[in-house]
Amino acid sequence: MSSDSPPPPERPGGRGRHPRRGVTGGPAGRASRAVARARGTGSAALAAAVRRAGDENGRVHPGLRLATAYVWRLMVIGVAVYLAFSVLGQFELVAIAVFLALVATALLRPLADLLARAVPRPLAVALAVFGTLFVVLGLLALVGNAAAAEAGRLVGELRGGIGRIERWLEGPPFHVRRGVLSGAHQKVSDFVTRHRGALISKALSSAGRVVEAGTAAFLALFCSVFFVHSGDRMWQWFREQLPERARSTWDRGARAAWSTFAGYTRGIIVVAASNAVLVGIALSVLRVPLALPLTLLVFFATFVPLIGSPIALAVATVVALAGRGPAIAAVVLLLIVAVGQFEGHVLHPLVMSWAVRLHPVVVAISVIAGSIIAGVIGAVVAVPMVSVAWSVTRALRGQPPGGARPATRPPSPPKRP
Repeated sequence: MSSDSPPPPERPGGRGRHPRRGVTGGPAGRASRAVARARGTGSAALAAAVRRAGDENGRVHPGLRLATAYVWRLMVIGVAVYLAFSVLGQFELVAIAVFLALVATALLRPLADLLARAVPRPLAVALAVFGTLFVVLGLLALVGNAAAAEAGRLVGELRGGIGRIERWLEGPPFHVRRGVLSGAHQKVSDFVTRHRGALISKALSSAGRVVEAGTAAFLALFCSVFFVHSGDRMWQWFREQLPERARSTWDRGARAAWSTFAGYTRGIIVVAASNAVLVGIALSVLRVPLALPLTLLVFFATFVPLIGSPIALAVATVVALAGRGPAIAAVVLLLIVAVGQFEGHVLHPLVMSWAVRLHPVVVAISVIAGSIIAGVIGAVVAVPMVSVAWSVTRALRGQPPGGARPATRPPSPPKRP
């Protein structure tokens, strides 16, 4: 070969490599060789699994990447929720006070706005907040006086009622042996006598909880005055502290959260008042002792969904059994079923239509989980918190809380050239 002849062309594989080795090198080559080996072994299932595990470039399958992304984000959200509940547990008194202030704001802000049309804003807020407070305290005093007036008569009726209950249980179909209930009553009396000192010390130690409750009530009243007066300006100030790109997202989420919380609060007040009026009328007609205190108990118990009203009406059934006998107690028991059906199928669909409606399974799980975490308070706040979280999620996903998706324009036809 002369020096003037051109050099031989390089092979496609480059620098002495076989062309096929150059093509099959890298991740794609490894995936292809894995599939070839799987086919060589005669395992079609293994070949299909290898093919699904990686795409044509040898990377992780997009479905697996998507699942992994969701998993670590859900883990981050779970850790954040756990830390939030841990912090709120350390500041339980402040959290309860702020929650009560938000409830008062949701109820009294429309009244203050209405009064502000005729009087100055500070005077309208004072009339709305303190006027409502005086009305509530007056109702509580009325209920206390009614209970005190009926206490003496109720003691006599309960004593006679216990005797009637014993005779009723001794007959068919129960046939309880004579003296069983009186023996149980004697055991309870002996227990109280033996542990009187411990019970008194326990009651005195609970006095600190009373002071904490009073402090929380005062802080809630203090915060509610400012929330009703200038809550929108407070939110505007907080919004201005955020980065400019995040303001619209935070504002959309906060408006959805407040709309849902206010709607739920007003709706549950209407439902509780309706239940209390129905139960109060029925107990008064049946001449059940302590009808007014039991009505108030039903009102407050309704704030715990699903289980609050049945528990309150069960207490009313026991009082009716002791004071009026088994027949009236059976009527009150039927009242439990009737009120529950009316509340679940009429009141909630009509009154709570502006708030987020959750599935009964979600409500039950929320109430039980809240009661496990924070007792009665957790059972009360669980459903509104879940409703607010779901409303914010739908708002940030572009779907309004009402359930209707935003209207979209139909695609325009392509222009002719």
